[in-house]
Amino acid sequence: MALTPFFGSGRNGVFDPFDLGFWDPVDSWRSNFFGRNVGRDVQAVASTRIDWVETPEAHVFKADLPGLQKEDVKVTLEGGRTLQISGERTREQEKKTDTWHRVERSHGKFLRRFRLPDNANVESVNAKVENGVLTVTVPKAKKAEPEVRVVNID
Repeated sequence: MALTPFFGSGRNGVFDPFDLGFWDPVDSWRSNFFGRNVGRDVQAVASTRIDWVETPEAHVFKADLPGLQKEDVKVTLEGGRTLQISGERTREQEKKTDTWHRVERSHGKFLRRFRLPDNANVESVNAKVENGVLTVTVPKAKKAEPEVRVVNID
């Protein structure tokens, strides 16, 4: 009795003790209805990790996007208070002469949305990509000092 059907992907018929992909009996059903790469696309969306830190001056978002250029990423503000970071990592073109042994890097579209707090100055948002890290800086709005007015006494 071989362990290959229950452990590993079974693509090459070799048992790999470090492969985390267990046999999924629903995989063929899912593929028939939703297409072959539905799991990989969901993984691409879910695996886009973003840090959000609030400093005294701004809200800073950092996303690890290795291998993507600034043309592959889009940063938008929706409805004035929702920051949206989206993009797409394209799949490498397969050549007929190549033999793929393992495909682990995710590909597909990703999308993350964040509701900005009231103290965010959405008119001065800044974004840059450096060394595969997208940094979006949303400065905080200046606190309006209470206006003091002198009232004349009649």
